[in-house]
Amino acid sequence: MAETKVTEILRAEPRQSAQVYFPDGAILEGPVGTPLEEFVKVHDGARTGGLPERIPVVAAIVDGTLRELTMPVKRDVTIIPVTTDTGDGSRIYRRSLAFLLTVATAELFPGTQVLIDFALPSGAFFCKVRGHEPFAADELAQIEARMRAIVGAAEPIERREIELEAAVKLFRASGDDDKVRLLQFRTKPYLTIYTLRGQSDYFYGYMVPNTGYLTLFDILPEEDGFVLQYPRRESPNIIRPYSRSPQLTRVFRQAEEWLTLLGIEDIGHLNMGIRDGRARELVLVNEALHEQHIAHIATQIAERHAQGLRLVLIAGPSSSGKTTFSKRLAIQLMAHGLKPYTLEMDRYFVERDKTPRDENGEYDFEALEAVDIPLFNDQVMRLAGGELLRIPHYNFVTGLREMGEEVRLSAEHILIVEGIHGLNPGLVSALPAQQTYRIYVSALTQLNIDRHNRVPTTDVRLIRRIVRDATYRGYSAQDTLTRWESVRRGEKRNIFPYQENADIMFNSALLYELAVLRPLAEPLLLQLEPRDRHYIEARRLLSILSWLKPMDTELVPDNSLLREFIGGSILRDYTPGLY
Repeated sequence: MAETKVTEILRAEPRQSAQVYFPDGAILEGPVGTPLEEFVKVHDGARTGGLPERIPVVAAIVDGTLRELTMPVKRDVTIIPVTTDTGDGSRIYRRSLAFLLTVATAELFPGTQVLIDFALPSGAFFCKVRGHEPFAADELAQIEARMRAIVGAAEPIERREIELEAAVKLFRASGDDDKVRLLQFRTKPYLTIYTLRGQSDYFYGYMVPNTGYLTLFDILPEEDGFVLQYPRRESPNIIRPYSRSPQLTRVFRQAEEWLTLLGIEDIGHLNMGIRDGRARELVLVNEALHEQHIAHIATQIAERHAQGLRLVLIAGPSSSGKTTFSKRLAIQLMAHGLKPYTLEMDRYFVERDKTPRDENGEYDFEALEAVDIPLFNDQVMRLAGGELLRIPHYNFVTGLREMGEEVRLSAEHILIVEGIHGLNPGLVSALPAQQTYRIYVSALTQLNIDRHNRVPTTDVRLIRRIVRDATYRGYSAQDTLTRWESVRRGEKRNIFPYQENADIMFNSALLYELAVLRPLAEPLLLQLEPRDRHYIEARRLLSILSWLKPMDTELVPDNSLLREFIGGSILRDYTPGLY
């Protein structure tokens, strides 16, 4: 019988150092309690040689959990640095920059409140002020100079937890009524706040350790306010030139008017409305405003149809509600005596062997080159001219184009094409401009948490898609989150650059929708476990939803755009066609 070897076990003293493991194999060791930031600085200095063009690290994923760089390292950990070219890193930078703005403004103009209103595609927050006239150019220059001075001083941004009652008292004293409203519905007994230069505020999500990280920004005057520019994640080391978005700005003005009409300014107000029994009223009025705008668009199309308009192109990013919008628009057009005919753009895909591939070698069905543009243009021209022709059908199984049904449109018909390339001028270049009408559909605004904390509309579309994918496709939240980054890349390449080409924009956002989506999305997001790749993103979305008081889905009308995602739409099986 073999002799069993006994391993000697000795009593050890607690270690006085901790090790940090980096993805590239580097291992750094330092005293227990050393802030994570110090390890990252040493690692980055060794990796880049101190070059200034490196992409800033603003946080880290520590053993699968997102952490701030101020976290003291008390044991051995494995980390992944979070840079500003990632979603989490970009959000941390923008959030910290907004805090810097509010502090600098309060120091120079006491009693003035800054409202972080919405984000613009070129990489900027549109901001407004209360308690002061819109800032003049010299006043904005003072604010920018103060911000840069604070950045140069690398002032610490301190994080602490306080009791909820103390937080309410703090914000009531500072006149932050939006935060007081919001905290009425908080279930946790504490709140995390940040302090910079003696000013404390609540911000949803993490911050950089100090203002020295916030070197990239610019401030420019804009009508009724100003814009705070920040680096986009696609170009994290530069500020892109600012470009105005007049169409988008009009949508935001309209959304502001709608919120004023409804008496809802933020999520705190919405929660109060739900609590006080106004939920049905808020739903009905918001839906009426949607229908009113769709009817307005239909009227414009009908008037231009009399002058030769034949083609309506509808485009927008994922989960914007384009399908339901198209059907509701078709119904409104019929009320004008027109006959809408829907033509799917995917009928005109090139055959599989001619389909372009993306940078990963996968078929890129979202590229404009994936569509047979000459054939599409030819058939649209001939359909608009009243010719009888056979339109193609694309077989996704074989990757081949087959012959479809014969179609002839009368003078009363209006051709509706929905697809991601609808605003791309290269799509229907052969058709005279007066014969086309372009509509951009997206969830372009969202009710903010409070004056300083936005809810990105991208997050609203993602939550919509998570619920829809589970309802109709049997996908898990993990499945949807895995696909989302690819979806976003396609949107940035094929949709967003052309949105200002639209004749009109339709804002598909509903102020109450997150309250309805919360009880549907939460169980799906809670299925993700810490080991899952998208666990951090799931927790972030759950944190947003936690601020909302849930609303019953039964209050949502059966023709609502929201029904496209939660189920129960009366329009799901309705298809406008020839008759």
